[in-house]
Amino acid sequence: MSRRSTDLSWAVRLDGRALWTRNADPKQQVYGESLRRFKGEEWRRWEPHRSKLGAALLRCKIAKEELLPEPGSTILYLGAGHGTSVSHLHDHLCGKDNEKGGRLVAVDLSPRCLRDLTHLARSRKGLVPVLGDARKLETWGVLLPKRVNWLFQDVAQAGQVGIFLAACDRFLADGGLGLLSLKAASERAGEGSIFDAAENELIINGREVIERIDLKGFEDQHVVFLIR
Repeated sequence: MSRRSTDLSWAVRLDGRALWTRNADPKQQVYGESLRRFKGEEWRRWEPHRSKLGAALLRCKIAKEELLPEPGSTILYLGAGHGTSVSHLHDHLCGKDNEKGGRLVAVDLSPRCLRDLTHLARSRKGLVPVLGDARKLETWGVLLPKRVNWLFQDVAQAGQVGIFLAACDRFLADGGLGLLSLKAASERAGEGSIFDAAENELIINGREVIERIDLKGFEDQHVVFLIR
């Protein structure tokens, strides 16, 4: 029996239970991921165990394509790490030689991560690595003079919801989508569920929680909140 393939965008494909993105830097791997060809084009496997955004795409209940930003737009990624998820986002947002005209502003606090992101950006036009603290928006926010329609946060710092809300207030356009990857271990445990408390805080601050995506099995004690 053949596996069912579904195109989520021009550069993101669900083949059976596996996610793939059209490689914007042909013949090159970013983190040792598998490469294969579909109809003459090279694609990279998006490993959900290595990417919380990839895991959220596989686990969400809404239409998966709704989690993705518009190709060719400007987006913000807080806590970009070494570039695993960022590279797949770039495949979708920008494409080879930035044929789509996108701009992916990738912020991380770690100089080591910035070195990896800078190396990645040399062959991926449209990727803008930024050394910065997600809590100190004023130090790097000038790089985003206009509001964005898509924002992702994955930071391992206490007060993740507060950081996310401040970033949304500053950078997210009306009607834009925000994705918060919440790591329970980074928060102080109080009474009740950390995830319930986070959802309540988002709602109290005027955010519509579209879906709460549990990443158990890919990233235990992680939930991605999709908000508008």
